[in-house]
Amino acid sequence: MPAKAQPKKNLSAIKREKQADKRNLRNRAVRSSIKTLERKVESVIASGNKEEAGKALIEAVRVLQKATSKGVIHKNNASRKISKLTRKVTAISKAGAT
Repeated sequence: MPAKAQPKKNLSAIKREKQADKRNLRNRAVRSSIKTLERKVESVIASGNKEEAGKALIEAVRVLQKATSKGVIHKNNASRKISKLTRKVTAISKAGAT
């Protein structure tokens, strides 16, 4: 692990460092919630409950889109995750219908 950098002396640099730390914490929390929701959708899909899977998917999509609008994750990344989860949910819906 590299040595800690010298403390900043410039006021604007100090402010930017504080802002970066705040954003880092917030972004980390959002990414963690995204992963949790993805796992929730996966577990509901594994249980085979169509209604619960749909509700969990809607919640996950909402959080992914919000993270994209806030700049936490890239829009293509969110789109890819949404697409993957939607395909899985529709697959269990079709499997239950046949």
